[in-house]
Amino acid sequence: MSRTILDIHAHAEPLPQRDILEVQDLHTYYRTRHKENVYAVDGVSFTLEEGKALGIAGESGCGKSTLALSLMGFYFPPLHYKSGSIVLGGIDVMKLNKEQLRKQILGREIAYIPQAAMNALNPTLRIIRFIEDIMKEHRPELNRKQVRELAAERFETLNLSPDVLNLYPNELSGGMKQRTVIAISTILNPKVLVADEPTSALDVTSQKAVIKLLKDLMSKKFIRSLIFITHELPLLYHVSDDIMVMYAGEIVERGTAKQMIFDSVHPYTKRLMGSIIVPEEGMKSQKLAAIPGAPPNLKQVPEGCRFADRCLYAEDACREGKIPEKWSGGRKYRCIHESNVLKEWYSHEAK
Repeated sequence: MSRTILDIHAHAEPLPQRDILEVQDLHTYYRTRHKENVYAVDGVSFTLEEGKALGIAGESGCGKSTLALSLMGFYFPPLHYKSGSIVLGGIDVMKLNKEQLRKQILGREIAYIPQAAMNALNPTLRIIRFIEDIMKEHRPELNRKQVRELAAERFETLNLSPDVLNLYPNELSGGMKQRTVIAISTILNPKVLVADEPTSALDVTSQKAVIKLLKDLMSKKFIRSLIFITHELPLLYHVSDDIMVMYAGEIVERGTAKQMIFDSVHPYTKRLMGSIIVPEEGMKSQKLAAIPGAPPNLKQVPEGCRFADRCLYAEDACREGKIPEKWSGGRKYRCIHESNVLKEWYSHEAK
C-alpha cells in the first residue's frame, strides 16, 4: 500500500483525553411560513470528552435531531441560528463561513449520519462514486486507484465486502445500506460522529450489527467520540458512557448511563425511563410508568419548568422564572427540588 494512503490513518493514534466538543448556550429555531418561531434548541450547553459516547434521549419533538443539525452547522431555512457557541477542536464553528465549514470541519472534524440514512444514497450512483467525490474535495492528492484501495480497506475493516463499492444502493439490503452510509460518513476519520437514529427501521439483528460497528469505529480510533441519538432507550445503555435527556428544547438531566437508566433524578427522566422495558438486572420487576399530557408548544415557551404541567410533583414555584441546573452525585439536572427529596417521593410512589 502506498505511503499516501497510510498517512490518512496516521492521525488515528491515541491522544490524551480532553473535551473535544463544547457547546455553550446554543439557541436555534425554526421560522414558519406564518413568521412564527419554534424554539427547538433553547439554551443548550454540554461538553463531549474525547473517547466517550454520549447518548441523547427524549420524546419526539424535544429537539434531538435539531441539535444534531445545529452541531453540523446545517442552518438552512426554516432552521436558523440565534446565538451560542459550538467549539470543535478549539474552533468556534459558528464563526466560520459556509466554505470554511465545508472544507475544514465537515467530514474531517465532525460527521453526520442522518435519520433515514438508508435513503441518503443517490440510487443512480455506484457506492465508489460517493467516496470519490469526498476524496476529490478533501484529499485531492489521491488518485482514483488510491481512493479505491483506501475504500476497500475501510469496507473490509467494517465487515463489508469491497465488491459493495461497485454496486448501486438498490442492490444492498437495509443493513448493508446502513453500514455503507456509516463507512462513507467516517472515511475521513472524523473526531466526532453524530448518529441520528442510526438503528431505526432495522430489525434486532441489524441493530446489533450497527451498534457493534460504531463501537469498532471508536476502538480502532477511526472516530474519536460519538453522539448517539435514539428513541429506543434500551440501546443507550449498551452504547453510551453518558446519557443526556432533552425535553422541550432543553437538557433536563445528564449523567452516566447507569445513573440515568437505574437511578434518574428529574421527574421527566424518571417517567421516561420507567415507560420502557429494560431487560437488565433490577429492572424486570418494575411497573411501566405513563407520562400524562403532551409537551408544550415551542412557539410559546412556558415560564419556569417546561415539564410542570405533566409533573406529579410540580409546585407554584416550578412555574416562576428559569429553572437553574443542579449537581447531584456527579450528574446535572434541572429542577427546583433537591435530589434526595425527589428520590424519597419516588420510593413512596413505588410502594
